[in-house]
Amino acid sequence: MVNGAVAESEAGLTAEQIATEFKEHSVAEFFKKNMQMLGLTGKIKAMTTIVHEYVTNSLDACEEAKILPEIEVQVKEISGEYYEITVKDNGPGLTRDTVGKALGQLLAGTKFHRMMQMRGQQGIGAAGCTMLSQITTGKATQVITGTGKGPALSLEITIDPKKNQPKVANVAELKNAFKGTAIKAKFKGVKYVNSEQAPLEYLRRTAIANPHAQITLIEPNGSKTVFKRSLKDIPRKPTEMQPHPKGATVDEVVTLAKYSEAKKVSSFLKNSFDRVGDKAIDEIAKGVSFDMNKDPRQLLWEEAEEIVKLFQKINFIAPRTDGLIPISEDRIRKSLESIVKPEFLSVVTRKPSVYKGGFPFQIEVAVAYGGEAGRTAASANDEGVLERKIEIMRFANRAPLLFDSGGCAITRAVQSIDWKRYAIKDYENSPMTIFVNLISVHIPYTSAGKQAISDEDEIMEELRLALMDTGRRIYRFIGFQKRQAEKEAKRKMYYKYATEVAGAIADLTKKNRKQIEEKLHAMVLRHLKLEEQKEKAEEAKMESLDEEDIEKDYEKRKSREKKEAEKKGAKKKGGIIGEAKEDGE
Repeated sequence: MVNGAVAESEAGLTAEQIATEFKEHSVAEFFKKNMQMLGLTGKIKAMTTIVHEYVTNSLDACEEAKILPEIEVQVKEISGEYYEITVKDNGPGLTRDTVGKALGQLLAGTKFHRMMQMRGQQGIGAAGCTMLSQITTGKATQVITGTGKGPALSLEITIDPKKNQPKVANVAELKNAFKGTAIKAKFKGVKYVNSEQAPLEYLRRTAIANPHAQITLIEPNGSKTVFKRSLKDIPRKPTEMQPHPKGATVDEVVTLAKYSEAKKVSSFLKNSFDRVGDKAIDEIAKGVSFDMNKDPRQLLWEEAEEIVKLFQKINFIAPRTDGLIPISEDRIRKSLESIVKPEFLSVVTRKPSVYKGGFPFQIEVAVAYGGEAGRTAASANDEGVLERKIEIMRFANRAPLLFDSGGCAITRAVQSIDWKRYAIKDYENSPMTIFVNLISVHIPYTSAGKQAISDEDEIMEELRLALMDTGRRIYRFIGFQKRQAEKEAKRKMYYKYATEVAGAIADLTKKNRKQIEEKLHAMVLRHLKLEEQKEKAEEAKMESLDEEDIEKDYEKRKSREKKEAEKKGAKKKGGIIGEAKEDGE
């Protein structure tokens, strides 16, 4: 019997036995085992990510309800690496039916299914925090929420990971009126420190990108920091957008058609995609092999392929961009001047563009130089003064990105600029803050943690152009400072020698020394003015050449990338051919 059991073991399991091991898992179970994908890993990173998720939800909710946000964040230390985090806002609140799903069900909410510019876009973050609290402390997340109509609700939320369903308990109505949402949750394995990646810095940057919000932080030591709003007008509400046909896939067309309420394929295409009008429908009708009057729910995969192929051939109008709401140059300027207090500030907003054929996006860049710009270096210089280093502030739809900077398109774009061309010899050790905000209906994050942006070609190009534009303006500022210093030194030197020369000439010629000195000073002024005119002409020439250099730089870069791609392709092809020859031999 023993030998028989061993033989059966060595033979392996049968298909029927393997089938018994197949199990379905919910998205909550998946993320419970992969919390790092939500950014909820690492003691410091998890702490900041928790604050990030709650605050971005509050900001989005307030703006949708046209309410000036007032958000209070309080972090209390219970014991070592054990904290209680409370976030309270004055938003529209949550209803009894939605509060559980909003905070206790992953991939549930108002964001994932809409093409709309919002800070969050997956419906994972807040529910992920509920789950982290649950699996590290075993405690429920406490919530108080009120809509301003009727009594507010007090309740506790946990998640059933097996079903990805919220479990709501201890529901009670409060007598006191309350409008907004207050969330209190406890977490273990997290840590609060004052660093560049801590909640204080996160909220500082949030305040810079959202000057209409008032944000308060109460730290574990009891210190209170208030970032007061510098503007009282609420940003325009972004509009929901439809997918552009140039970015459509066959699967997307089939899926949308399956759930369409339209009666005809033609009306389905017009209602479901941006920029599809009667003219485009006529062109599609001529190119497909089926009747455009058929029920879209009966659309076959092959027929959807025909539609997508025609989408690529038709010249559609560029995607709508009115759904993009930039912070605006004035707002960024006022915010940075208030918080960073630079000597010089340049703000650039690029025109909207499109990546991957269908997603509109826009880039905002500001470069602050001098003053309190940059971050304080850890070590002091020879004179004992703390120097300042470059600070790169990355944002996506106004939400700060503090982690994974090395793998982010924004960081790579900054590093790709030759800052020496703009009179910044050592940009990493310069007193400079670079503010970059990418806005889009769909941010191409590199992971569900939403801390780094993918380096799509179109996005990288727009980032570089915006940075070069601000670079030229810095060059003019630094160049002006340098020229002014040189001019003052020349003026002093010329005047000094003019006085001495005037005295010598007066002694030789026996003429009035003061008159000679005045004439020499007049000559110095004329000389300095001529030099200034020459410098202005050279500066104008430099600026026009710089614009051409940008285009040439792109042409060279694209040509180089094309050659490298062709070289790699040829090498790969050569390898395949070589392998085939060896097989033949």
